[in-house]
This record gives sequence, structure tokens and C-alpha cells, in this order.
Amino acid sequence: MFHANCLPILIGSLPLADHQEAMQLILAHTPEIPLWPQLPKNPREGMIRQFLTGFPGLVDDGNRYWIDTDTPAFEQEMAAFYEDYMRVEEDPGCLTAKGQVTGPVTTGIGVKDQHGNSIFYDDNLRDILIKLLSMKAWWQVAELQKCTGDIPPVIFIDEPGLVSFGSSGFGGISREMVSDAVAEVIGVIKKAGGLAGVHICANGDWGPALSSTADIISFDAYFYFANFVLYKEQLISFLSRGGILAWGIVPTGDPLVVAEESVDSLFSKWQEQVAFLATFGFSEEQLMRQTLIAPSCGTGSLTPELAKKVLAMTAELSQMARSSLKNRR
Repeated sequence: MFHANCLPILIGSLPLADHQEAMQLILAHTPEIPLWPQLPKNPREGMIRQFLTGFPGLVDDGNRYWIDTDTPAFEQEMAAFYEDYMRVEEDPGCLTAKGQVTGPVTTGIGVKDQHGNSIFYDDNLRDILIKLLSMKAWWQVAELQKCTGDIPPVIFIDEPGLVSFGSSGFGGISREMVSDAVAEVIGVIKKAGGLAGVHICANGDWGPALSSTADIISFDAYFYFANFVLYKEQLISFLSRGGILAWGIVPTGDPLVVAEESVDSLFSKWQEQVAFLATFGFSEEQLMRQTLIAPSCGTGSLTPELAKKVLAMTAELSQMARSSLKNRR
């Protein structure tokens, strides 16, 4: 069993270019749940591009990338892709840390075909994308399990698009399309033996995320807590089934806010939020047992100094929260 108990967890990206330096920073601040570092300063480690390798028809000229379905090799590449997918499903090999993969909605809207259309609108390309991301998540479970043994790894689906459908940038995309796409990736992670988390740093309709079968929901508690708790019925259902909240109480989006905040101010803010959520019928102790302390998002857009401050505050807040939980026993 995995017990959250206010342990610290990170979202993914760091504003560094050296993986060894990034790994040392991660291990220094979140040794209980380390993750592999995603470094967007390296061109192919961007939020979307990093998870596209292996997509049939992928063209990358070094400046931009797209899916070209008119290439002579596309049909052959697509057939090979589905053969690989079926082979992995039949014989997954070894299966279990923290990993992440960009979600199918966010990726599908961000990636275009040769005509400039988002591939999420194409039923065939959407299916390939969902299965590609699912297999990348499965592979991470298998690799991370080598380090975690019997403890299931945590794989986050970074999916701000899950709350953004209906907006101008998501025209023609239904709730069902969004929910089904994410549900398939969640299902594969759980089938592989991992815990499935959904990370959303945006604001919008939290219904589909909370109603999904995700084990963990990561949300921006610093800026969007008031909107998040509006989904009272879904929140109660999620928590009642044992769902874990990765409480994104450490801000990352605004460098000025990061610079101004302190551990003490954030701890007070988090305590107030826990007390409010307890009015939904849960004890504060239970909520804390189903909590991970996290940054609101990745730190890839911050300076290295501010990123280190975010990691340090996350680790210290977690320690304060765990001490508070221990005193309640």
C-alpha cells in the first residue's frame, strides 16, 4: 500500500540543462519520492515534444515538429506502431518513484498535422496518440519498479486540457472525448501496476478529473483552491474512495510570488484550506493522510535560484505537515 501522509512530491520540469545536477537537487529535497528530471532547456525535453518520439509520421526539422500523414512510409509506420502496442499489452515484462507523461488532450491540441490541424480532431491520429502516451507511461512504470520493488510507482498525466474543454482553443471537443482519452491512459498505468495521477495546473471544470479513476489529483491550491472546492460532490466521492490530493500549495507560476512567499505563510494557508475541506465531512487527520505536498506546477520557467527555493519550501512544508500529523495521533 502507498500512504501519502503529507510526503513531498514534485511535478517534473526544472530550469537546468544537466541531468546529474537536476537529479542531485531532486534527491536532496524529495528523497522519499524521487522523479526523473524533465529539463525543457534541452530542445527535445519540452512538455509535448518529449513524449512524441515513436509517433508515425513525426517530422522534426530542429525548429518545429509535426505529424505528416502524407509520407509514403506513414501507413507502414502506423502498422508497426500497432504491432508494438499489441506486443507490449500481451507481454509487458517487468512492472513499478514518480514519472510523468503529457496528457493526450494537451498533446493532441498542441501537435498539428501537415495541414496545420490539431491531431486530436482526427479519430485515427487521436487513437495512436493515446496509445503512444499509454505505452510511454507503461514503460516508465516498468523502469521505475526496478528501483521501488513492491511499492507501485506514481505516474502523473500532465493534463491541463482536462479542465479546458469548451474554451475557444478547444472548440468541437466534448467532455466525453476528453474523459475517454485520459481514462485510457489512466487504465494502462493501473494495469501496469502503477498509481495514476492527473496533474492540472489550470483552472476550469474539475468534474471529469475528480470523476475519473485516477488515484491522485494534483491541483494548484495556491491560486485555484476556491474554484476546486466548488466541486463538492465530486470531491467527497473522490476522497471517500481513498483518492489522494497532491496539494499544489507552493506557487510556481509567478516569479514575484515565489520570491515573496515563505514556508510559514504557505503552511498557514495550507492549514486554512485543510480546515475548510474538513467541513465536507472529513477529519483533518484523514485529509492529511490522503495528502501529498507539492508545487503547483513544474519549475522549468523559473530561474534556477527560484526553482531551488520552490523545492526547498516543498520539502520543509512536507516536514511541517508530517510533524503536525504525527502530533494528532
